[in-house]
Amino acid sequence: MDIIQDLSNRGLIQQTTDDDALKDHLTNEVVTLYCGFDPTADSLHIGHLVPALMLKRFQEAGHRPIALIGGGTGMIGDPSGRTSERQLNDEKTVQYFSDRIKTQLARILDFEQGENSAVARNNAEWLSSLTLIEFLRDTGKHFGVNYMLAKDSVQTRLEHGISFTEFTYMILQSYDFMNLFEKENCTLQIGGSDQWGNITAGMELIRRTREDEAVKVFGLTVPLITKADGTKFGKTAGGAIWLDPEKTSPYEFYQFWINTDDRDVIKFLKYFTFLSMEEIQALEEELNQAPEKRVPHKRLAEEMTKIVHDEKALQQAQHITEALFSGDLKGLNASEIRQGFKDVPTVKLESSEQTLVDLLVEASIASSKRQAREDIKNGAIYINGERTQELDYQLTSNDKIEEQYTIIRRGKKKYFLLDFS
Repeated sequence: MDIIQDLSNRGLIQQTTDDDALKDHLTNEVVTLYCGFDPTADSLHIGHLVPALMLKRFQEAGHRPIALIGGGTGMIGDPSGRTSERQLNDEKTVQYFSDRIKTQLARILDFEQGENSAVARNNAEWLSSLTLIEFLRDTGKHFGVNYMLAKDSVQTRLEHGISFTEFTYMILQSYDFMNLFEKENCTLQIGGSDQWGNITAGMELIRRTREDEAVKVFGLTVPLITKADGTKFGKTAGGAIWLDPEKTSPYEFYQFWINTDDRDVIKFLKYFTFLSMEEIQALEEELNQAPEKRVPHKRLAEEMTKIVHDEKALQQAQHITEALFSGDLKGLNASEIRQGFKDVPTVKLESSEQTLVDLLVEASIASSKRQAREDIKNGAIYINGERTQELDYQLTSNDKIEEQYTIIRRGKKKYFLLDFS
């Protein structure tokens, strides 16, 4: 099956500039393609996953992907999909963000795969050396203001106001495509559906600067992903789901996917995983027959955690999940506790040399000694998953996981983490 057919089957194509010509191009040649990632934060989030994984899909089909880090365009800010102007970061911050994003993309793409190895480029390499006069004379003259105003990314912002700085973003991105066409023989740009105007502008620039040449350049966009409830994919009550394990732990990442709505899970398996369509169809049948088992959800969480993190992180996330489900918490290590109990009230204590009653009061788990005694006597207190009903019980070293953490549970769901470090 050709790459375009596979993408189409998965619902991953929103628009292409020339279906038939692009299919021929991809069938008969090893194509160099690119997707841009502007460094607006120190980490990519799951909203960036579809285009990043698209590059990987093309690479696995034998083509050569370029991950373009927007060290230059990131200094300007893309108006696409926004109603207000981005906060501009200084050069040092943008460079730091760029380095972090490059590292994350290296976990998804293969940069050591022979002829079709992925490559990373930073558009600061060519944009930062451009002079204003050179840019306006050689590039700006090819863009009519009416042409730019007609683009959706600009039209949307006109209602709220757009600065000249962001207005020029389209020209800068077009310059990227032209530069990669010249230097890397890059003939295909991909991106989210909000990038359609920028992509086609880049194609137009390449054609206008080569009027006497028959150039083959193409654009392809992926659809905006929404959830069954109508909300934008990737946003939760707690904010973005990041690819950086320090910002979103592998356990949290795993839990995000395993909690996917039944109505979305098959679609997400198509969009995000590399499972065959036959296997996804079998998982859909299993969902219809036994939805309570949540087999597709588990498979989705497994695949995504392996892709973004690794097998070890997946095993750790599964271990934490199993421990929390069973209540057997003693088998967790300190790292797993920090992940699994990240959002649990944490109390730092210097000493455990006091009775459990006093400890519960000091840690604000019980409002008074009387309440603490009642909770212990009624069997509502668990230490590392084990019920404790001794009123004079005192924590020992055996109750401190890796001599640092003790997990107290009050009732069925209220957890507290005691940190003795």
